[in-house]
Amino acid sequence: MPNTKTKATALDHMIVALAREVIPNEVTFNGVNSIIPMVAIEVARRTGRVPSTYINIAGGIDTTIREMPRSTSSSLLLEGSATIFPNEEFYDLCARGGVDLVFLGAAQVDSQGRTNVSAIGDYHNPKVRLPGGGGASVLMPTSKRVVVWRTEHSPRTLTEKLDFITSAGNVDSVVTPLCIFKRVNGRLQVKSVYSSTTLDEVVKQTGFEIDVTREIEILEPKKEELAAIEEVDPKGVRFLDWK
Repeated sequence: MPNTKTKATALDHMIVALAREVIPNEVTFNGVNSIIPMVAIEVARRTGRVPSTYINIAGGIDTTIREMPRSTSSSLLLEGSATIFPNEEFYDLCARGGVDLVFLGAAQVDSQGRTNVSAIGDYHNPKVRLPGGGGASVLMPTSKRVVVWRTEHSPRTLTEKLDFITSAGNVDSVVTPLCIFKRVNGRLQVKSVYSSTTLDEVVKQTGFEIDVTREIEILEPKKEELAAIEEVDPKGVRFLDWK
């Protein structure tokens, strides 16, 4: 598995961070419009961090991905699946405690790990009307562990107070282009900073207070993880999600 990269980018770090959240013998799911987590899950499968069951938003189960699609709802994500698993069945499975890990996106995330994908500004007269939570309001409180991801790390996206609370629940981690937050005692704290950034930059770009006295790890991608990213997505579909 050759790797021609000499330096990991912020996107590489983010994909590796998401891939490392995948734990063997768990049921894993990624939400709609989530190309980066979709790539990360496949990277995890290629590097030995294989979930026992991976259900995608298109309804495929443990499918054979020959080519990374440009949409998380593509029919390519059904190839090799033993059956088609409808979304309503997935929500039922999640409500019964049968889903271990869900990757979800958000427009805004607050210091408690709650998310906003509804509106920026006043809900009744917003600056921006967002697409809404879809199934996130069901998945976030019922899945065992939620990892939220966001490709912009700034005070407007990581804020002390949300303009609107769309979803809240079992958020374990938040992955951004700068770091990994872990929810500790109900509040997000920096767990890891990437080797491509610094803690000072994370503090400057975050809209809520960070405890800088905590022990913080440095995430450094391995060569085999970087190689797996290129092998999984040689056409660069992951950049469609990138900022």
